[in-house]
Amino acid sequence: MKLSTPHLLDGSAIGLSGLCLIHCLALPVAAAFAPLLGVWSEAEWVHLTLVLLAAPLSAGALLLTRPRRPLAIALAATGLALMATALSYPDAETLMTVAGGLTLAGGHLVNWRGRAVPPHAHST
Repeated sequence: MKLSTPHLLDGSAIGLSGLCLIHCLALPVAAAFAPLLGVWSEAEWVHLTLVLLAAPLSAGALLLTRPRRPLAIALAATGLALMATALSYPDAETLMTVAGGLTLAGGHLVNWRGRAVPPHAHST
């Protein structure tokens, strides 16, 4: 099966959401064992970089899909908004980023699965 550009973008966006989750949940635990990971788990530039990578990747995947799926776009936009807003709220950053990453990944899963069903299959 040949993957289309939107499939690759959705897959990449889901993978990037996974990296966000690893950053938020696993790095703080691993930081206890390796000082360098401790620096990365608290570094704001890592969070900002992941958000800046996620936004265009997600937009590309969702906007290249035909027909567009409003649920996928709404989930992705909500997830990105949570992740971006988390930068301004250090006390809730992990919770907001995890929720945003999962919501964003959910939007890409909706988008991915929607392409697996032929458009005429919904009319029966």
